[in-house]
Amino acid sequence: MELTLYRAYFNEGTNGTLFRSGKFLCHTIELPWKNNKRNISCIPEGVYQIEPRFSKRFQHHLILKAVKGRSYILFHPANNALKELEGCIAPVIYLSGIGKGIYSRNAMQKLLSLVYQAKDRKETILLTIKSQNYESSRTL
Repeated sequence: MELTLYRAYFNEGTNGTLFRSGKFLCHTIELPWKNNKRNISCIPEGVYQIEPRFSKRFQHHLILKAVKGRSYILFHPANNALKELEGCIAPVIYLSGIGKGIYSRNAMQKLLSLVYQAKDRKETILLTIKSQNYESSRTL
């Protein structure tokens, strides 16, 4: 299964739109781009493998594999990137501001359902992250 995340970068946060095979899935919120610095920046654009994961803190969520210079980059519910994320990605149903959204748990359930179905079909889940304007510029 292939997912594509198109990002728009702002000083206060990063807003994204997630697609599966060209079809809208949900929006995303992340921290602003700060040169991939641990805990304060979103991760670099690129292609990442996603695996389902479970922890006591986040319950069922997703982890991105082989993120250069980073570890434990997750997809998990959050509604305010600056207050609730440390480099992770939060799916949301609606964007309510820069780095802010609502109904994150609902979006997470939708995403988890698709990932688990793909895993049942023994598919590899890949996430491609790119700029909304299709350029690699991070200075919007």
